[in-house]
This record gives sequence, structure tokens and C-alpha cells, in this order.
Amino acid sequence: MSLCFAKIRKPQGIGQTDAVDFNTSWNVLASSLKEIHTKNASKLSFEELYRNAYKLVLKKCGDQLYVRVKEFEEQWLANEVQPRIIGVLSPTLLLSKSNSSAITSVNEKRSAGDRLLYALKQAWEDHNLCMNMTTDVLMYMDRVYCKDVRKPSIFAASMGQFREYVLRTPIHVDQDRQLSIIEILNAVILDQIRMDREGDIIDKSLVKSCIYMLEGLYETEEEEETMKLYLTSFEQQFLRSSEEFYSREGSTLLLDADAGTFCKHAKRRIHEEEDRCRSMLSPLTLSKIRTVVETHLVKDHLREVIALEGSGVKYMLDNDRIFDLEMIYDLSARVDPKKDELSKAVQTRIVDLGTEINNATKSALQTQSRPSAPNGDKVDGDDNNEDKAAEKPINQQTTAAIRWVDEILRLKGKFDTVLEAAFQGDQGLQTAFTRSFTEVVNAFERTSEYLSLFFDENMKKGIKGKTENEVDSLLDKGITLLRYIQDKDMFERYYKKHLSKRLLMKRSVSMDAERQMISKMKMEVGNTFTQRIEAMFKDMAVSLDLTSQYKTMVQQRGDPDPKRAEIEVNILTSTMWPLESMAPAYNDGEHRPKCIFPSQIERVRLDFEKFYLSKHNGRQLTWQANMGTADLRAYFPEMKGSKKTREINVSTYAMVILLLFNDLPPGASLTCEEIQARTNIPFNELTRNLQALAVSPKTRVLLKKPMNRDVKMEDKFFFNENFFSQFQKFKIGVVAAGNKVEDSIERSETEKKNNDTRAGVIEAAIVRIMKQRKELLHQKLIAEVIQQLTARFMPDVNMVKKRIESLIDREYLERIEDREPAAYRYLA
Repeated sequence: MSLCFAKIRKPQGIGQTDAVDFNTSWNVLASSLKEIHTKNASKLSFEELYRNAYKLVLKKCGDQLYVRVKEFEEQWLANEVQPRIIGVLSPTLLLSKSNSSAITSVNEKRSAGDRLLYALKQAWEDHNLCMNMTTDVLMYMDRVYCKDVRKPSIFAASMGQFREYVLRTPIHVDQDRQLSIIEILNAVILDQIRMDREGDIIDKSLVKSCIYMLEGLYETEEEEETMKLYLTSFEQQFLRSSEEFYSREGSTLLLDADAGTFCKHAKRRIHEEEDRCRSMLSPLTLSKIRTVVETHLVKDHLREVIALEGSGVKYMLDNDRIFDLEMIYDLSARVDPKKDELSKAVQTRIVDLGTEINNATKSALQTQSRPSAPNGDKVDGDDNNEDKAAEKPINQQTTAAIRWVDEILRLKGKFDTVLEAAFQGDQGLQTAFTRSFTEVVNAFERTSEYLSLFFDENMKKGIKGKTENEVDSLLDKGITLLRYIQDKDMFERYYKKHLSKRLLMKRSVSMDAERQMISKMKMEVGNTFTQRIEAMFKDMAVSLDLTSQYKTMVQQRGDPDPKRAEIEVNILTSTMWPLESMAPAYNDGEHRPKCIFPSQIERVRLDFEKFYLSKHNGRQLTWQANMGTADLRAYFPEMKGSKKTREINVSTYAMVILLLFNDLPPGASLTCEEIQARTNIPFNELTRNLQALAVSPKTRVLLKKPMNRDVKMEDKFFFNENFFSQFQKFKIGVVAAGNKVEDSIERSETEKKNNDTRAGVIEAAIVRIMKQRKELLHQKLIAEVIQQLTARFMPDVNMVKKRIESLIDREYLERIEDREPAAYRYLA
């Protein structure tokens, strides 16, 4: 059936006095409406029909016309459409609605449902088409009569009639129950959706047509958007059935599938429901069904999925299942903006893995902490194995320290990858990661020392051959660990100790890298942290300039001694350098006289001291011979080959020892006791240097009797005239005094010194706060002190209380009497 007509103009020649017979005009209109409904409207004159309707409205018969049209549509729907729909309702559908187990064949369900859907689709489309044509005929009535009396348009009214006389037609199932067609329709659509979810093939376009019908119908003639039949009748049932479906499916999946499979299935279900809303249902339902799936399939089972043994988050993290982690993150983000469950699981795994690293390192240290060589000393070059070991970190405990840092950094790198690749750099999870790594790092008591050793080893040899970007990346990783350390003052103490030896022994591979490291620390923890370290670099620069000035002065003066020793001096500010760790190693109770230098060295030393004091009057120089080195040219008369001289780099103490043998006749010897008497070198330092000079086979420039590792006071030492080395220049390394990693005694000593330093820092903070506040409650003072110092270290509350008492005793503060709670007043 088609409709084609020109623009309808207002009929001409109709006046107010022209008589109109309503029944005659209505009979013409009724006959035409029937032709429209029977799809036989091609011969109708729509202009004539419009004229009839126009005349009736014009003659105040609009009310009768409106009622008659509604009655016509009601009879048509009841007598023509309704029986056709009822005729396709097979017992199968009625039983299906009353008892879902009655239908066992999928094909039977589909066939019975399709017949009903198709019949309703046809009825709806026919009704829509007919009413559109009817509306065109009755356009004047809609515009004038319906608007004046505030009645719904004839189209809207006829839609309501379709709702009442077709969709809400009661069907008697049995004597006690009856169903409406719309209830059966909803059940059929839901059944079709269930089959689609289970993978069966359905006619989606047929379902979409019926959904379109429900969207076009309203509960009332006012046609409010919220009162669409789709929303009030179908959608609620759809959402309830979906809740039940996904609750059951989630429970089943937990029993039968692993976590990865569950996540894939859940994501697929979400996308399927979104596509289903676009292709079959209504976009109005898209967000609602998504919420249903996310709540009943994901949220209700997320905790169990994350914790699944052998496939949950722990398994995913351990086996780098990035794709699975990405899926579980996406699902978590959908149902929990804070991702609490995922965050807890990842944090737990970080802490567990970090604790394993900590415990393994502690076990390794306990295993390695067994008695070493006598005197606690290790001889370099004792055999080939020891020569190879000399190229590695100094000892096993140092190696364990470096390994601990490397493993923590590797763990950090692993979870950084997870954060970026799987968790989209989520800020909340990043904060959780930071908390976990902070817990791991601070749970290990030697973190500060080990991190400083890590930097020390890399600055001495680890960065050799690396590009600038690689060095920058390495330092950034170390700084990341520094960020986690709470007691940064302890790290500063160790770093200064190790840095001082690198600077003075000239062991740094790159001074640019050293300065780069200071710059990064300054950015991370502030200027206060790096002030003393920067002062150490400044001292080195000033010392270089001062040495250059001294050499220029000597040249200008014209020293007559052609064999005068050249000297390079590092002038260190005592308050900036860790002098206690640089002092010579004395035995308990040992007398501590100054080192006696050979005359040619003493002359140069005094000359430089005179030069320095002429520029800096009132200062005092304390010489640290244990921290220096010397280059010697040695002559070995019995050495094989034509060249019998070698250039040797030794410690300052070793130089003092070797120069003693210049004054001895060939074959003469000195005992250890005589050497100490002539040099005043502390016994521990003397032992280490004599071992390096007389025990190590490749650097044995002295001979020892008896030849063994131990050095005793009565042992004799001879100059080795037969010494041979294939190298023209070589270095005799001083024997390492025990482990670089502190033992328990040294550790306690360091902690005690650090606590003493902290006491002064806490007092300074208290005075600073009270000077500004004048009066302050006890609890608030404690809180402000902790807040100010947390960036540097975590103050102990008892220590803060003791410092307050000390300041009261020294009259910096006073208690305010009769004040509750307790408060203090600052005394100017």
C-alpha cells in the first residue's frame, strides 16, 4: 500500500453557513479508513477525505469525529488484529511462560517465539502505517480540535489503543491463571536473549522490531519519555533476569575456570551486552545492563578471582601475565574506583617477595660471617683465585650488599612494568606500590649502608663503559630506593664515609657522575642533605688549586735538591668530612703517637705546612697518613732483565716502611717491632701494609721470615733484591681490613654516633618551633617536631621527650605551671 498526494491546501468555498451532515461525512470517512486498513487505499482521493474531515471540524463536530475514529480503531484492533495475534500463540509459548522446563527443544522454542514476534511486528508496522495515513487525513482535527480541547492526537490515542487492545489482551492459560500478550512477548524476548547468550542463533532483527514497538508505546497518552512501555514493562524484567543469569554464571565460573579465563569471559560478556543493546535492544539499557554484568558477574566474585590459588593475581605477578593483569585491572576499575582488592593483593605480593629478598640476604650474611684469616685480614694476590676475586667487590658480604640492592631494584622494575603495561600508570596503585616498597626497604636494618655500598661500587667500577643515559638510569634507580628510606641521615653518614675514600684514593671512574649523583640527591631530599657532601667536593677543588700554587712557589724559589719529593695535599675541613671513619685503625688501649715520616718527606711536609699557614693564619693541620698514597721508583739489583727499576704505587704507610730499607746494607733486616718503633704506625695498619709488601706473591718487594700470613712483632723483613714484575708500573694494594660491611659492633657504634647527631637536630627543631610559637602544648610540640624531621629521619618519641627535658634543664624552655594538658614556654 502506498500513499502519494500533493500539498493539501485549505478547501475553498466552504462558509460558516454551509450545512454538513455528520453521518454522511462519517460514513465516507469510515469506509475510507477501512480501505486504508485493508491496504486498498490506492483509489482514494485524500484531498476529498481531508475536505470531509475539515468540514466536520469547522462545523464544531470535532468531538464526534474524534470519538468515532477512536471507536473505529478500537473495533479494528479487537476484531481484526487481536485474533491474528492470539492465533499464533501456541500452547508451547503459554506453557513456557508458566513452566520454563516444559520446552526442551531449542528449535521449538525459537520457532514458536519467532511466530509471535513476526505477527506482532507485522501488526505494529501495519498499525503504524495506517495511522500515519489516517493522521494525514485528520490533520486539521489534530491541529484545531485536539489542541483546543487538549486531547492527545489521534495518532497518540491509537497507539494507546494498540497497547490496550493488542498487547494487554488477557489470555487464559487455565482456570486460575491468565496472561497478557505483552507478558508472553517479554518472556519470548528474554528467552531469545538467553539463547543468544548461550550461543544459539536467533533472528536479532525480529527481536529489534518488537523492541522498537515497545519503545514507541507509552503507559499514558501524555507520552512521557520515562513512561515508555519498554522501560516500564520489559526492561525491568530483562535486568532482573540478567542479574540472576550472571550471578549463576559467576559462581559456576569460579568452580570451573581459572582467573584469566574468568576475566576474559567477563570482558566478553560486557562487550556482548553492549553490542546486544545496540543491535537488539535499546541504547537506554546499555549503561544499566553494563552495571548488572559488572556487579553480579564481576564485583560479587572479584575478591575470589583475585585470590584464586594457582591462577589469581599472585600467579599472574609471578609469571608476568601482563595481559591477564590488564584484564583484571580493567574489571576492578569498573566496579571499584579505588581498586582496593587488587591493591591489597599486589601490595601483599610486593611485601612477600621483598621479605624473601631480605631474609635470603640475612641468611647469606650469617653464613658468610665466619672467622677469616688471622687478624681479620685478607691478603691480595695470595693465589690465582684471589687475584680474580680482587677484580670483584672486596668480599662476599659486599657482594651480598650489592646483590640485595640489585634484587630490590629488579623487583621494583618488575612492578614498574606491571604498573605501566597492565595498570595504565594508575596513581592509586602507584601510591600503594610506594607504601609496600617503603615497608620492604625499611624492614631491612642495613638498607642505608647497602645502598651507599651500591653507589660506591658503581662509582668505582660499575659505570665504567656505560653511556651517559645508562649511568643516568642507574643513578635514578638508586635514588628511587633512597626515596623509600626513612632514616636518610643514616644513609648520609654511610655515603659520606664511602665518598671520602673514593675522593681521597681517586677511585671514582667519573667525577661528572659523582656530581650528577649529588644533583639528583639534592632534588630528591633537599639542599640541607647535600650541603656537607658538596663541601667535600669544594675542599677537593680548593686543595688542587692550593697544591698548584705550592708547586709554583717551589719552582720560583728554585729548590737546590734535585731529588726533592713532590707532594699533593688534600686539605679537608674537619667539620665536613667523616674523620672518625678515616682515622688509623688502633687496637684497644694502643698509644696513638703521630706517624714518623722519613726525613726527605718530613722536610717537604713542614715546608708545605709553612706555606699553608702563611695563607691561613691560626689554622691547624692534622696529617692523616693512612689516607694517602705515594709513587716510588725502586731499584732491584738482582732483577732479571736489563731494566731493574720499577715504579710502584703504594699507600703512604707502605712508603714510610719501604724507605727504611734505603738505609740498610744488603741482606740486613728489620723486625716488625723495629719498624713500628721507627714509624709509629698503628699495629693494625702496620700488619696490613707488611702483608701487602711481603706476603702477596705478585707484590712481594719484601721478604718475611718466617714466611706465613701472620705478622708478629719478632718477624724479620728483608728487601727482596730478586723481585721481578713484568710490569714497569704496578700498584701494591693495601690488604682490606675485614669486611666492608660493618659487623654488629661497628654497626652499634655507627648507630650511637647517629643518635648523638640526631639529638642535636631534634633540639634545634624544638628551639626553632618554640622560638616562633612562644608557648605550645606538649602533644602539639611533639607532633610538629616529628612533622619537621620526618623528611630526614623518623624521630623516636622518647628521644624527643628526653631532648625537651634537656632543654628545660639548660633553661631554653620552661614548663607552664598549673596548665593541663602540659605545655611549655620558650625562654629568650
